Amino acid sequence: AMSHRNHAVTVLYVLIMSWNGMLAGCTSERRSEHASPEVVSGISIVVAQKAIVPEWLDAVGTVRAAQTSRVASQIMGNIVEIRAREGDRVQSGQVLAIIDDAQPRSGVEQATASLAAAKKNVSAADSDLALAAATLKRYQQLYEKKSLSPQEFDEIKARYQSAEARRDVAQAGQAQANAALTQAQTSFGYARIRAPFAGVVTEKMADVGTLASPGMAIFTVEDTRSYRLEASVNESDIRIAGVGQVVPVTVDALANADLSGKVVQIVPAADPASRSFLVKIELPSDTRLRSGLFGRARFPSRKRSALFIPAASIVERGQLQGVYVIDANQIAGLRYVTLGKTAGPQVEVLSGLQDGERLAAAPGDLELGGKRIAVRQ
Repeated sequence: AMSHRNHAVTVLYVLIMSWNGMLAGCTSERRSEHASPEVVSGISIVVAQKAIVPEWLDAVGTVRAAQTSRVASQIMGNIVEIRAREGDRVQSGQVLAIIDDAQPRSGVEQATASLAAAKKNVSAADSDLALAAATLKRYQQLYEKKSLSPQEFDEIKARYQSAEARRDVAQAGQAQANAALTQAQTSFGYARIRAPFAGVVTEKMADVGTLASPGMAIFTVEDTRSYRLEASVNESDIRIAGVGQVVPVTVDALANADLSGKVVQIVPAADPASRSFLVKIELPSDTRLRSGLFGRARFPSRKRSALFIPAASIVERGQLQGVYVIDANQIAGLRYVTLGKTAGPQVEVLSGLQDGERLAAAPGDLELGGKRIAVRQ
C-alpha cells in the first residue's frame, strides 16, 4: 500500500511540473509575441538600382618615347672622349663623344691642297684661253682682209679650241676637288658624335678606347617631351579601337593615376604569333613617365545592365560581404551578397540583391539585424 501511494505521488508530481512548464512556455510565447523590436533611428536608406554601364577591354602594353634614336658612328676609329652618361639631358647637336680624327683631318688637308691646285689650273687655263681668244680675233681680221691663208687661220682657230677644252677640264677638276673637300669635311664632322634632337641619354653602349665602326650604336637618346603607350589588341577586338579615340590609361608606376590617352596609330599588320595589333596611344606630358613602364588602356567594348549600391553600405563579416536589407515592416536583415567591380563610390552587386530593394546606406559597425529602422526623412 505504501509503495502504491508513493508511486501515485510521483506521477502527480510529474504531471504538476509538466503543467507548470507548459504554462511557463505559453507565458514566454505570449511575452515574445508582444515584445517590440528595438528601434534604431538616424539611419539613411538607399535603393539598389540598375544602371547601364560600359564593358571595358583592358589592353596592356609598354610606355615608349614617341621619338627614340640609336646614335651610331659613321666612321671607323677609336673613341677618345665620352661626354655624356645615362640620364644626361642633352640639346640637339650637342657633342656626345669624339672619335680619333687624325685620319679624317688628314683627308681634309689633302682635299684642301688638291682644291688649291685645281684652282691654279683653272687660273692658268683661263689665261691661256684669253690669249688664244685675242690671237684668234686678230687673225680673224687678217683672214677677212685676205692677208692670211685659210690654212694659217685654221691653225690659230684650233689653238683657241684646244685652250677652251683645257679650261673646261680645269674647271671640272676644280668641281671634283670641291666635292672631295666637302666629303672630307663631312667625314671629319663624323668624328663628333652629336645628339640628333633634344632629349635624355637612356643608354651608353661604348667607352673610351672602344674601336667604333660604321653603324655601331654608341648611345640611345629619347625625346622625353612625348611618350606613347604601345598596347596589344587582339585581332577579334581591334574594331573597338580607332585613330583619334580618347581612352583612359593607367600606369602602375604612377600609382595607377588615370591619364587621358589618344590613339594616334594602329599598326595595320597583325602579329602572326599572337594574332594581335599594336595600338599606339599618345600620353599627356608627365615628368614621371619613362620608357619601359607597364601600362594599360581601357577601350569601351559594349554596354550592359548592372545593379549598383553605395560602397559604404557594405558590412564585412570575416571573408564575406553583406548589406542590411530593410523589409516592408522596416525590419533590417543582414543579407550576404556577391560583389563585382567598383565604379567610384558605387559597387556592383552580382547576386544576393534585387533591383529596387532598400538597404541601410552607411551602417558602419552597427548591428542592425532584427531591428526596426526609423527611416531618416
